[in-house]
Parts: sequence; C-alpha cells; structure tokens
Amino acid sequence: MKRIYFIAAVIILFITSCNSNDPHANHKQDVAKDMYTCPMPQDSVFSDKPGTCPKCGMDLVKMQQSATQQNHDHENATVEYTCPMHPDVIKDKPGSCPICGMDLVKKETGGSASAEIGLDALLKPTNEFVISSIPVTTIEQKEEQIEIEALGTIAYDTREVGTIAARVSGRIEKLYVRYRYQKISKGQRIMDIYSPEILTAQQNLLFLLKNDPENTSFIESAKQKLLLLGMSNQQLQQVIQTKQAAFTIAVYSNYSGHIHESTGASMNPSSNKMKDIAQLTEELSLKEGMYINKGQSVFILYNPTRAWALLNIFGDNQGLVKKGNTVRVVPETMPDKDFRASIDFIEPFYRQESKTLTARVYFNNSSLRIPIGSQVRAVIYGNSKEAYWLPKEAVLSLGLDKVVFQKTDGGFKARKINTGILHQGHIQILSGVTATDSVAVIAQYLMDSESFIKVKQ
Repeated sequence: MKRIYFIAAVIILFITSCNSNDPHANHKQDVAKDMYTCPMPQDSVFSDKPGTCPKCGMDLVKMQQSATQQNHDHENATVEYTCPMHPDVIKDKPGSCPICGMDLVKKETGGSASAEIGLDALLKPTNEFVISSIPVTTIEQKEEQIEIEALGTIAYDTREVGTIAARVSGRIEKLYVRYRYQKISKGQRIMDIYSPEILTAQQNLLFLLKNDPENTSFIESAKQKLLLLGMSNQQLQQVIQTKQAAFTIAVYSNYSGHIHESTGASMNPSSNKMKDIAQLTEELSLKEGMYINKGQSVFILYNPTRAWALLNIFGDNQGLVKKGNTVRVVPETMPDKDFRASIDFIEPFYRQESKTLTARVYFNNSSLRIPIGSQVRAVIYGNSKEAYWLPKEAVLSLGLDKVVFQKTDGGFKARKINTGILHQGHIQILSGVTATDSVAVIAQYLMDSESFIKVKQ
C-alpha cells in the first residue's frame, strides 16, 4: 500500500514540474528586440543597438523583421561574440580579440531564414541584382538657378588690330622701330622709305607748277596722287615751298598699340597667329636697307587697352550659355580686380585640339591693366532650369552610360538612365526613372568591383 502512495506522489510531482518549466512562459512576456545591420551586404555585421560598422564605419540601419519571425528566431537563437577582423574567433561572452585586440561584437546564430528575402532573389546574378538595406531616395522636381563656372584666358581684341602696310615699293632707309612688342602711339614715325615712284610723282608736280601753273586740275591730280602714295600734307607742302623733291618719305602709324609681328621680306605672311608675348627682346626680321613691295604688310599692332576673356564652356553646359548672359570674371593674377561683363559672342565651332566651346567677353582693359595671357575664373549667371534632380551620389557612371539602383522586391536592380547637367551636387534626370521609383542614395556602395554591371535595355 505504501508503495502505491509513493508512486502516485512521484507522478504528481513530475506533472507539476513540467508545467512550471514551460520554455515559452517568459519568452511570451519579452518584447521583440530590434536588430541593426551594416548597409554593405558583404560586411555581415549585426547588432542589437544603433552604432557604426566596425569594418567600414557606416551607420548601422534597422532591420525589418516581422513579429512572427522575431519570436521564432529567439526560440532557437544563441548569442555569440566574434571579431570583426577575424571571424574564426568566436566566444560566448564579450571581450577582446586575442589576435588583434579589437572588441568582440555580438553575433546571433541559429533561427530560421528571413522571410523577406526569397531564394529566387539570392540566386540572381550579382551583376544584375543586389540585396541591401541601404537608404533610398526619389527624383525631385524643382527649379534651379544655374551658375556655370568656367576657366579661360585674357587675349587681345582682334577688332582693334591695326596694320601698317607699304603703299609703294622701295628701300628702307631708316627704321625707327627696333624690337618686337615695342609700344607705338598713333602718329608716331615708323620708317623712311626711298621710292622711285614717289620721286617721279614729285618731279611731275614740280614740273606742272613751274611750266603750267594755270592748269589747276592737273596740279590737284598730282597732289592727290602723292597723298594716296603715302606722303603727308606736311611733306607735300614742304616740297612745294622748297621746289625740291624729297628722296625719302616718312611712314607714320595710324594706330596705337604693341608691335606683334613683322613680315620681313615676305609678301604674304604664312600665319596670322600672335607670337609668344614673353619674347620681349626678340629682334625684328625687317632691317634697314631691305626692300619692300607695294601692299606688303610691314607691321601688325595690337591694342592692349581693348581685350576679351575667352571662356571655355564644357559640353554639359553649352546649352545653358547664351549671348548676353552676365559674367563675373576673376583674374588669377589680380583677384582684387574682378569685374562684371556680358557674353558678346559664342564661337560656332570647336577650336583645334579642344573639346570645349569658346565664349568671348569683351571689356575695356585701360583701367584694369590685366596682363594679356592671364588665366581667369568666371561665373556665368542668368539661367534657371526646372527639371527632375537626383543627388549625384545616386548615379553611377559606366563611361557612356549612367545607371541607378532601383528598389525592387528583395533588393536593388541596376537601371539605365539619361542624364543632363550637373549642378551643385545634383544631376538632372532626363529619362529612365519616374517620381514613384525609389533608388539607392549612394550607388557606389552597391557596385561589385569584381563584376560588370549588366543593364537590360
């Protein structure tokens, strides 16, 4: 009888012990904890609190898990600690890595697979589909005031170029210009020329004055011929008063500026390009005793008080630059002498060995005295653009193509887009995505450096 009571007591004690040790009793009262992970999928870093990734330094982002999944994970998950740099080091409590000394981070093992990422997504090629929880953004439509920055140089205004040419053939008896880039003023004497043609014309005038003074029409024609051949009124009156022909006539400059080119004995110069302005001591190719021909261009003068700024406009901004746009020009040699002007002319062609369009800004350099050839920085104003914009970090350049990573079910997919101008950290989106599409904020983080991104047209 006692044996029967003993067996019954043992059974009752066993049943009571099983009911009191329900493994789900305390678990049901716990609140599901949030988990955080690194946006870089290859880092595989997880934490139960916000922080930064110990591998790349990025902020950890919150993982999205359903309540059912969290409860199921907590049932079977075990907490371990591992080294971010040496994943083979695993311990069951916090501490330091015995290899590198870094703090161990928490790592949960066990549990079931995530219900949000399907097997089909995991099996997709890495160059077409990327799984990540990186933040996303959408295109924004707004109007931007466009300020275009450009670089350029200061050059002579070719509209102010003057040429000193020979009106008669002859020999240079006296040359008053000694070196290139010499400053010349209007009315300054340049050279004296001996010309048989001029001498004969003077003798004809003196013959008419002596033998036929009443023939005024012939006399006026002879005077006009001498003036057209380059003789000045002062020289002509001196010949008439002295009644003696001058063997040489003086050639004067009709312009002010710097001498930049002499053609020497050549009838037609091979190039109209300006010479190197740094060679201030270069001697003239034209010498005393040399002969020149009628119509020959002897000297070319450039006026330094009239200049233009040649601004280089890159292809992305060429559609925004128009004639009349206000420009602020800052010379690099004289930053305190910045000035405002407007675009006067846009060259309709690309210069040789240049991939930029050139815009000309004319200005008066008499007071600024900016050295010709100086480098300048310019800001072009007066343009506004209403368009769709994305942060430039969201767009990845593949050379001729531009792509974004569009958010889809389970991850991101590369999408080809067409872009426009780049302005203050934003890039214009022409086509490829809509306002309802979400794209990765930083496309570079989703690029696999060991594979080529495949974009389906």
